[in-house]
Amino acid sequence: MIMNRIPSKTSLRQLIAKIAAIAIPVAFQNLLTTTGSMVDTMMIASLGEKSVGAVGLCAQFSSLLFASYWGFVGGGMLFFAQYWGAQNHDGIRRSYGLTLSFMMIPGILFALFSILRPDLVMSIYTGSTEIRAIGVLYLRIVGFAYPLQVLASAMAALLRSIERVKIPMVSGIISVITNCLCNYVLIFGKFGFPAMGVQGAALGTVIACLVNVVCMALLILRHKIPYVLEIRTHFRWSLPFIRDYLSKCFPIILNECFIGIGNMMISIVLGHQIDEAIAATAVLRTLEGMVIGFFSGFSSAASILVGKEVGAGNHEEAYSRGWRLIYLCSGMIAIVGAALLALHTPILQLMGLSGTSFRIAEGMLVIYCCVALIRMANWCMNDTYRAAGDPSFGSMLEILFMFLLVQPTIHIANDLFHAPFLLVFLLCYIDEPIRYVLMQHHMYSKKWIQPVSGQGLATIGAFREKYHVREPLQFPLLKRNSAHRPGQNRK
Repeated sequence: MIMNRIPSKTSLRQLIAKIAAIAIPVAFQNLLTTTGSMVDTMMIASLGEKSVGAVGLCAQFSSLLFASYWGFVGGGMLFFAQYWGAQNHDGIRRSYGLTLSFMMIPGILFALFSILRPDLVMSIYTGSTEIRAIGVLYLRIVGFAYPLQVLASAMAALLRSIERVKIPMVSGIISVITNCLCNYVLIFGKFGFPAMGVQGAALGTVIACLVNVVCMALLILRHKIPYVLEIRTHFRWSLPFIRDYLSKCFPIILNECFIGIGNMMISIVLGHQIDEAIAATAVLRTLEGMVIGFFSGFSSAASILVGKEVGAGNHEEAYSRGWRLIYLCSGMIAIVGAALLALHTPILQLMGLSGTSFRIAEGMLVIYCCVALIRMANWCMNDTYRAAGDPSFGSMLEILFMFLLVQPTIHIANDLFHAPFLLVFLLCYIDEPIRYVLMQHHMYSKKWIQPVSGQGLATIGAFREKYHVREPLQFPLLKRNSAHRPGQNRK
C-alpha cells in the first residue's frame, strides 16, 4: 500500500500551520510543567537524594492514577473531536459529562488511598525504610490534589478537542508559576512560613492544582466558551449512548489500566535497586516528562486534526493527514532528544546528581533518547487511531507485548541473572521496534478509520469500497448500537 496513493487537500505548509496552532500551546504548557517539575526536583535535591527518590516513587503512584483515568480521556477525545467535526453540540456535552463522571472514580479512590494508607502505597514501591517514611509524608498531603488533577485534565481535553488550546495553556502557566513559588516558600520556610520539606512540596502541588482549575473556569466564563460549564446538559444520557461510548472506551481503558499496572511493576523493579539508582530514575522520569511534554502537543494535534476530518466524513483527508503527522512528530522528537543529550551534564548536575547517581542517570538518558524515536512514533500512531475511531489495535498490541515480552524479560534479567541496572532499564523497551512494524502496517491498511458521527458513517462505506478496505471487527456492544448513531448525531 503506497502512502501517497490518496492525495491531500492540505499542503504540507498548511498542515504544519494547523499543527502549530494546536501543538505549540500544548507543547509549551507541558514543557513549562516539566520545567516546573525540574525546579521542584532541584529544590527537593537540597534535602538529599533519599528525598528525591521518595518523591520520584510517589510520582509513579500518580502515574498509575493517570493511567487509570486516561483511558476515559482518550475515549472522550475520540467523541469530542469527531462530534466537533460534525458540529454535534449535544453529543459533545453528553460525552464530556460521561467522561468526567468515569474519570472521577479513580481520582477519588487514589486520593483516599494516598491520604488514609500512604504507608501501604510506599511499601509496594520500595523496601528502603527511610525513603518509605519520606514518601508517606508527601503522599498524605498530595492526595488532595488528585481529584483536582482529574477535573483539570477533563476540562483541558475538551478545550483542546474544540481547538481552544490557549485556555489550558494560560491556566497551566499560572499553575506552574504558583507551584514553583509555593514550593520555594513552603519547602524552605520563606517569608515567615515554617520549613516543611517534602510536605511543603506536596502542599504546593495541591495549591497549584486548585489554581489551575479556577483559572480555567474563569477563562471559560470570560470567553463564553460552550460545553465545559453547561453542567445541566452533561448528564442527558441514554442507555444506547452509554453502550456506544463504553464500546469505544473499553479498549483504551484496558490499555491504560494494564499498562499502568505493567509500568508499576517495572517501577517496583527499578525501585528496589540501590539508593543512587532510585534517585537517578526519579530524575530520568522528570526528563522523560520533558520529551513527552514536547511530543504530546503534536500527538494532540494529530488526534484533533484527524478525528475532526473523520467526524466530518472526509476520510481521505483524515488518512493523508494521519501518516504525515506521524512522521512529522518523529522528526521533532529527534530534535528534542538530540538537544537533551547535548545538555545532559549541566541538567543532571543542577538536579542534584553526582558520582554514581550521575553516571547511572547519564546511561539511562542515552538509552531513553535512542528509543524515544520509536516509542513516541508508536504513541502517536496509537493516539491517531483512537481519534479516528479505532481504539483496539494499538491498545491490545501494547498490552500483549507488555505482559508476554517486557515483563518476563526484565524479571528474568533482574531476578534470575542479576543483570546490570542499565541493561534491565534497556530491556523495558524491548517491545518498541516490533510494535512499530506492526503499527505501520496497520496505518497503511486504513482500517483504523472508524467514524462515530452521522456524517462520518454516511461516507465510510464508499471510502472502504473505493480503497478495498475490509470492514474491521468491532466489539458486540458497538455493533448492537450502530443503528442508533445517526439519530444520536443530529444537532
